[in-house]
Amino acid sequence: MTLSLDALNEASLSDVVAALGAVFEHAPWVADAAAKGRPHATVQALFAGMRAAVEAAPEPSRLALLAGHPELAGRPARAGAIAAESIAEQAAAGLDRLSQPEYARFEALNASYREKFGFPFILCVKRHGRASLLRTFEARLANDAATERATAEAEVFRIAAIRLNALVRGEGALRTTGRISTHVLDTVQGRPACGVAIDLVEWVSATETVLVAQAVTNADGRTDAPLIGGRPVPIATYELRFHIGDHFRQAGLDLAEPPFLDVVPLRFGVADPEGHYHVPLVATPWSYQTYRGS
Repeated sequence: MTLSLDALNEASLSDVVAALGAVFEHAPWVADAAAKGRPHATVQALFAGMRAAVEAAPEPSRLALLAGHPELAGRPARAGAIAAESIAEQAAAGLDRLSQPEYARFEALNASYREKFGFPFILCVKRHGRASLLRTFEARLANDAATERATAEAEVFRIAAIRLNALVRGEGALRTTGRISTHVLDTVQGRPACGVAIDLVEWVSATETVLVAQAVTNADGRTDAPLIGGRPVPIATYELRFHIGDHFRQAGLDLAEPPFLDVVPLRFGVADPEGHYHVPLVATPWSYQTYRGS
């Protein structure tokens, strides 16, 4: 359920803390401090107040905020013994569906990280695919203590921004979402390609892919909604698979069987989770091209 910023500005202190207390993991004092600075003209201003409260907090409170985050794919997470928001975030990243060797890898990484830095590894998992998540985890183990402390706090703010944006509607929303979209053009007939089935998959490894979305193009050659939208686009390698052969068959073109082009794969990388990745296909039965559009 979302709440309006206007309503939060008028609500009692206890109601604001109840509504926003979980934005920062196990730290309702952040919502309490920000609420005392009301009214906030925008969601951005509300978040700035919460961030300022963290940055002004004494060292024990800031360390407790880091320590309150759960380990990724740790035993408490697997048992459902962590905050509901964290359960949902880890599940969205597929961390509740790992193999036993993968769980063992996370356990080893978690243990090494906690031994070196004294708090759990914190990452905004909604911004990462599984391969990126593991790659980032391993890379950050090489950081010095000061760098990693700053990095961990920055990730806390990323997590909180996404949670707040999902909870509060109003002017000045935070930039926390990205998009993957596409558009198919049939240059033989000189018009948008309607009825093209499209699969979007994420490459987890050289041998493993995960289906992310499926859609069919409309009369404008586009999908009715973005293939990913309304959330960060996880950092990952993706592939769009366009079933263009079926489109040209249905158009009545005299094609050989099997056709020269049947399913066209376009593999691309996403490095900016809040970016717009528009990946169109311009095709004939014998050729195609693509580009990053807008």
